Amino acid sequence: MTGRSAGYDVLVLGGGVAGCVLAARLSEDPDRTVCVVEAGPDFGRERSGWPTGVLNARALPREEVWERHAPAHRIRARLLGGSSCINGCWNTWGSEADHAEWARLGGPRWTAPAMEPYRLAAVERMGLRRAPEHEFSWWSRSALAAAAELGFREVDMGTPGGPGYGTPLLNAFDGVRHNAAFAYLEAARSRPNLTVLADAAVDRLDVRDGRVRGVSIEVDGRRETLHADGYLLACGSFGSPAVLMRSGIGPAAHLLEVGVRPQVDLPGVGSNLVDQPGVFVPLAPTDELNAALAEKEATGDLYVSRMLVRAASGLCPEGSWDLHLLPVAGPPLFGGLPRGQYEAGISAFVMKPASRGTVRLVSADHTAAPEIDPGFLSDGGGRDLAVLRSGLELVERMAATAALAPLAGPARGPRARDLSDRELRARVGTYWHPVGTCAMGAPDDPRAVVDGEGRVRGVSNLRVVDASILPTVPAANTQLPVLAVAEMLADLVREAA
Repeated sequence: MTGRSAGYDVLVLGGGVAGCVLAARLSEDPDRTVCVVEAGPDFGRERSGWPTGVLNARALPREEVWERHAPAHRIRARLLGGSSCINGCWNTWGSEADHAEWARLGGPRWTAPAMEPYRLAAVERMGLRRAPEHEFSWWSRSALAAAAELGFREVDMGTPGGPGYGTPLLNAFDGVRHNAAFAYLEAARSRPNLTVLADAAVDRLDVRDGRVRGVSIEVDGRRETLHADGYLLACGSFGSPAVLMRSGIGPAAHLLEVGVRPQVDLPGVGSNLVDQPGVFVPLAPTDELNAALAEKEATGDLYVSRMLVRAASGLCPEGSWDLHLLPVAGPPLFGGLPRGQYEAGISAFVMKPASRGTVRLVSADHTAAPEIDPGFLSDGGGRDLAVLRSGLELVERMAATAALAPLAGPARGPRARDLSDRELRARVGTYWHPVGTCAMGAPDDPRAVVDGEGRVRGVSNLRVVDASILPTVPAANTQLPVLAVAEMLADLVREAA
């Protein structure tokens, strides 16, 4: 607890993916004192101190999360390293069109060429790599062949490009999940100017006269206040808007409803939630495939998937993609089958949804989980449903290829593409890539929360640096883009000091 009364130069609020990047990069300057505050535990520098489930890259752990039994779309990591500790270890990059959208709202730093150095820095720092040959199961190899059979070309998933199939870059090594805390903080921990404060929940910012004067946290059941010259909020697409709203920054009418005194009326806080919806189409694995998967699991090399397809619906602009097809086969990610039995199937995910959801407070109490409405398939024009149906047609074609059909037959029941709109909505799940709830935008955009440098409107010493500032979701998994965004904005903070 020592040293906090004097304050810091920078407080990083949230020790997830972006927070780890910020803490490491900003503490490179020995004259800048940095404290990163994380609500969950810090299991230390040595791998031996981390839970087995968090280290296991073959499954999706659900122990270190905010709400263990919450619906899938609400899952949030609660530990140092954030979502990089519980996700599928996949890293892909979006399209040129994504960067054009961001640059229009955030300025030239967001163009694809301008962000390329930060993409490369994130790839290097995280040690991202392609899956070695021994990690491919019979199913994964056959899925690659099935994509080629459908006419897709092989592409590099870690760079901009076009539709095609390939293998995402991985932050996993020999079955061990390599998270952002390992990659960014391992070397930085020895710096005397860096403090890692774990098990410390951020309650709210003290905002007065357009400036943050301190931040209230809870540690071991007691309240403390931390002070800094600059504050970087990195609590993620669900946590960051909740902190802002508890601090009186957000839609004034909603804040008054939950007993929070408005300080800065920003209607965009908690609005514009974008996540990528999808539907899993189950298949029936043959006895031969089950036996092959069991053999692979016995050697410790069974991963649910090692490939995906970037595909374009009929509504997608030429040269881009708006679908991910994800063939999987292995133990169910969340259980449900006896040991030795496996699931197989293909998911279709809508990568550029038009639908929008919200994050709202249920009370001013920081221990109360926010209300999260992903708004899946809610766009008035029905575009997302049309794109999803296009994806499901591709799923059926892929399952019927000469490469995959001998491995898994169709499951019983109606074909996914024949389901009614209501039935499809009932089956929709999440790809776990929420963005947009503190969206950046132009000065004349009334829904914008931050500018292109992450600076919160109406608050001079506060920035948001995480997925929540992305106004649209990239046609990609979001870990690599968020790493690159944090690298870029860390440079801006360093330059501004």
